Amino acid sequence: MLRVGLTGGLATGKSFVGEQLGALGCLVIRADEIGHQVEQEGSEAYDEIVREFAAGILRADRQIDRRLLAQEVFGRPERLKKLNQIVHPVVRARIDKAIGEFAMREPDGIAVVEAAILVETGSYRVYDRLIVVVAGEQQQIERAMARDHITREEALERMHRQLPLAEKVKYADYTIDTSGAKEHTIEQTREVYESLRSIAK
Repeated sequence: MLRVGLTGGLATGKSFVGEQLGALGCLVIRADEIGHQVEQEGSEAYDEIVREFAAGILRADRQIDRRLLAQEVFGRPERLKKLNQIVHPVVRARIDKAIGEFAMREPDGIAVVEAAILVETGSYRVYDRLIVVVAGEQQQIERAMARDHITREEALERMHRQLPLAEKVKYADYTIDTSGAKEHTIEQTREVYESLRSIAK
């Protein structure tokens, strides 16, 4: 079975590429979604996060307010590191479990893990291949503004907190450029899939 990492920058279209790979038969696991799940009350990371960051990050329904939690770690590397130390091992465990179950069912399958910071954390090393999704900076800004209802300045601030795309591409086995027509993105994704399929076999 082939383990593939899927990453990119802010609003480059990772999720769209992931959807296409899923439609082609890959198992697609979204690390950010799992990150949200493990922070829910009753899940693996909840109690430790609340102990570390106090009840001030909770909404009235006792769920973690992710916006308040983000404010707690913004611009505070040590606090962000602590949060990552709580969340990342739990997310990795869930991913490994899902991949293991998939490998039992599909020994020649392709498991794709979509995550924003695979390169930054060094996690890309655990994958057999890495796909990096790119787009033009102006497109990233416009897409992020429309998707997340944020200002241009907020979009730029988020982009500048991430590793530049040009750096991420250095680690890529495959690059998919989503700056053109959607059909072109689908075509590139299919080509990458065919390459992965031949390796997996």
